[in-house]
Amino acid sequence: MTGWLGPEAWQAVALSLKVSTWATVVSLPFGIFVAFVLARWRFPGWHLLNALVHAPLVLPPVVTGYLLLIGFGRRGPIGGFLYDTFGITLAFAWTGAALAAATMAFPLLVRSIRLALEAVDPKLEEAAASLGASAPWVFATVTLPLIVPGILAGAVMAFAKAIGEFGATITFVAAIPGETQTVPSAIYAFLQVPGAEGQVIGLVLVAITISLGAVLLSEWLARRVADRISGA
Repeated sequence: MTGWLGPEAWQAVALSLKVSTWATVVSLPFGIFVAFVLARWRFPGWHLLNALVHAPLVLPPVVTGYLLLIGFGRRGPIGGFLYDTFGITLAFAWTGAALAAATMAFPLLVRSIRLALEAVDPKLEEAAASLGASAPWVFATVTLPLIVPGILAGAVMAFAKAIGEFGATITFVAAIPGETQTVPSAIYAFLQVPGAEGQVIGLVLVAITISLGAVLLSEWLARRVADRISGA
């Protein structure tokens, strides 16, 4: 089939959506926590933590994938523990693709939430605390609602980034059709096959549609939430 997408291409689309969804959902709580730490706390090692969070943005994706393979492979310190204790395999599995995508998207998620936190007026939190509210309650009832637009924007941008992740994913989990072959790796594979241009164009159009749709959805959701918060 050279016109529209064949079964292998649709498998890659479905797997990419699955991987990106899990990568975003699982990393979101960690992203909120790390963003809060970077936005509100100063401590020895703050700059190191900030550098580590943003490292995937500047490191070659293949290097990130190789580090994941060393750490989370079956013989790695973390991957070996997970396999021996819980029977969890990450390398060369879709779960590993989700980990690689989450790692590459994490800096975008954290940065968006951190900017939202830094924009919150501290006087609002101080007013709630002065009325006797505990720090967790102040965060849950005052801070969190105010940063929802930033959380939504960061989550959707992380999802879009995860959809397009290639280098770290193919290094960590390879590109096994139906198992770990996501849209970018499927495009690369079809480029090596003579006469498969139709599959490549179809996958490119799907990737563009999903990514642009995610950005537009992010803007719309953030605007709706901001209007609701402001009482408009």
